[in-house]
Amino acid sequence: MVNLSIKRNCLFKKVRRLSFCLLFFLACSSPQEKSRYLNNYSQIRVIDVIDGDTIVLENNRHLRLIGMDTPEIRKKEAGKFIYQPQAFSREAKQFVEKLVKGKMVRVEFDLEKEDKYSRLLGYCFLKKEAGEVFLNKKLLREGLAVLYTFPPNVRYVEEFLKAQKEARKDKRGLWGAYEIIAPGEARNFIGQIRTVRGKVLSTYDSGKAVFLNFGQNYKSDFTIVIFKNSLVYFNQIGIKPNIFYKGKTIEVSGRIREYNGPEIIANSPYEIEVLDEPR
Repeated sequence: MVNLSIKRNCLFKKVRRLSFCLLFFLACSSPQEKSRYLNNYSQIRVIDVIDGDTIVLENNRHLRLIGMDTPEIRKKEAGKFIYQPQAFSREAKQFVEKLVKGKMVRVEFDLEKEDKYSRLLGYCFLKKEAGEVFLNKKLLREGLAVLYTFPPNVRYVEEFLKAQKEARKDKRGLWGAYEIIAPGEARNFIGQIRTVRGKVLSTYDSGKAVFLNFGQNYKSDFTIVIFKNSLVYFNQIGIKPNIFYKGKTIEVSGRIREYNGPEIIANSPYEIEVLDEPR
């Protein structure tokens, strides 16, 4: 026990010495050297967590985790955000805080590095003794997020899909709490993440997007929207959405928004599951 205490004290002193050296280095460094350090995404500290899918790095850049979406903590009303946490939003945030806040992580980028809000888009990895923890994938596996692909950033989409299937099979997190809803119920869950199951009655290709319609009135009934820039990812695996999905019973998971009735935007075929028989 004495030897163990001595070892712990020595380790603590080494960590403290390294931290002091790092602070001294930053204090004495030129602006160029500081910039190089703070923009080294192979090793950078997480200083804050906004919600389950957005963290703040040591250089004050916001990092939006690629490939998944978590329930919202705040709701925008009249141009202002108000605190109105959805189910599992706090659990997702707390999970991320416990795992990475205050710790050094590695950030990996895909083809598009930033979004329209100037947030970084990336994959977050935390080094552990047994290997790296892939934060994006971990949230999906725990059922605290749903798959949300946004081409061309689809490097790990197959891993993410597998993680979500595991969570759904085991009814973890969201998958154990939410019932699958019918298209007619979608309007009751605007702004929320849900799984909608139903039959595609008709389709329409406007040239800018393909619409999968679940009702007779496309202006009021539930619709899946696939924008033109995402169609290439359907075509790559031989799917023409306006033909392939028509008449089929399918499931789609994602955030329901309001635009000519309730809709979910699907960015890849991985977000839509075709069912052989109605369940």
